[in-house]
Amino acid sequence: EAVKHMKRTTVKTLGKCNLSVEDVDCFIPHQANIRIISALTRVLKIKKDKVFVNLNKYGNTSAASVMIALDEAVKEGKIKNGDIVVLTAFGAGLTSGSIVLKWVK
Repeated sequence: EAVKHMKRTTVKTLGKCNLSVEDVDCFIPHQANIRIISALTRVLKIKKDKVFVNLNKYGNTSAASVMIALDEAVKEGKIKNGDIVVLTAFGAGLTSGSIVLKWVK
């Protein structure tokens, strides 16, 4: 269910921005577990090098996972000025949300 909800919100949000998955430079999903991240990558047909994962370092940091990953991706140079970034997450009760942003220094 989590993958289905994150896929739906990601596609809908990209559509509202007149963008597609191919336009995105970096995807940062909720770092719940690698199975969910891999499934989301597969169903959205995202190239693995565009998905930022730090789950192996910290585990599931709950509500903070996306922001921790965003900070780390920027510090590691995975996100550069002008990049299109998608943040997507899900939570209790299977709520979900996604945002699209253009990274500007």
